[in-house]
Amino acid sequence: MPAIRSRLPRRGVVAALVLPLLALTACGYGSQASDGSSGKERIAAGAEKIDGLDSVKIGYFGNLTHGTALVGRQEGLFQKELGGTKAEYATFNAGPSEIEALNSGSIDIGWIGPSPSINGYTKSAGKNLRIIGGSASGGVKLVVDPEKIKSLKDVKGKRIATPQLGNTQDVAFLNWIAEQGWKVDANSGKGDVSVVRTDNKITPDAYKSGSIDGAWVPEPTASKLVAEGAEVLLDESALWPDEKFVITNIIVSQKFLEEHPKVVEAVLRGSVKTNAWIGANPGKAKAAANARLKADVGKALPADVLDPAWKSIRFTDDPLASTLGSEADHAVKAGLLEKPRLKGIYDLGPLNKVLQAQGESTVDDAGLGAE
Repeated sequence: MPAIRSRLPRRGVVAALVLPLLALTACGYGSQASDGSSGKERIAAGAEKIDGLDSVKIGYFGNLTHGTALVGRQEGLFQKELGGTKAEYATFNAGPSEIEALNSGSIDIGWIGPSPSINGYTKSAGKNLRIIGGSASGGVKLVVDPEKIKSLKDVKGKRIATPQLGNTQDVAFLNWIAEQGWKVDANSGKGDVSVVRTDNKITPDAYKSGSIDGAWVPEPTASKLVAEGAEVLLDESALWPDEKFVITNIIVSQKFLEEHPKVVEAVLRGSVKTNAWIGANPGKAKAAANARLKADVGKALPADVLDPAWKSIRFTDDPLASTLGSEADHAVKAGLLEKPRLKGIYDLGPLNKVLQAQGESTVDDAGLGAE
């Protein structure tokens, strides 16, 4: 399959990863090893390795939308399913570095957003990864200064931040602007609304300084802004059928999937059981995620940020494949990329096998599955 050519200038492609789609809900570039282990991650005495494999390398973000990975690790639920095969972890700050790690073999499986998944898939002509499961939906909001913006129509003429040119939230906001009948140049962000691309790490400071009037951002950035006095004007979930859209999914190296399918199934079992545990134990799960964040990034979230942020995220085994295609269409509509060929990006066979064994309903690939 030919590579997808973005319509952005080359520098914009690198900076924004305007893949055939939107870059990720992330902070900056780069990755770091995650070596803060919890007591529940220990391998049980006498546990057997799956297919004799010593370890599986798992990547994720120190981000609440990666809550399945945070909780599953903290509670030892992945390690329990892997038996004597050790779960090794790395945390990342952005999708590009995680895709690079997957391509190089530094990780085997990862929790990641839709944009870098599509980017990695199309840039490799469909040869380096598969999406094998869902993880989270929602957790994205338009939050604004209530003194300056009192209704959706007041957004016109204001300065609204998004995390990165061409990233998931940036494209979603550009699509929403177009639906209002307003005009904005996607590359420059100039027009009826000023779209200000701002790293999530500094967006709260930008809001406090008055340099932006609001932001279309993922959690926990949205709740951080609310803690600074902003108000939620729109939850993106309201714009989607059944109020669901993919924000995080699970990917795997195609090579690793072919060589170690039983290990992949074990990780997926851990994910399914983690999501079930989160649903049954919301308070404990939220605390576990925050404890993992503290271990991974050195700082836990305060309750006034953690509580509303966690509440707005839905954890799901379903990858919500149809919404992935819609997100790509939004990027095409915005003029940021040529229409990507996504056929083959999903392989939900292992997940559906796990779900059936757990007595759960299977999930659909929306016609984008591997043949």
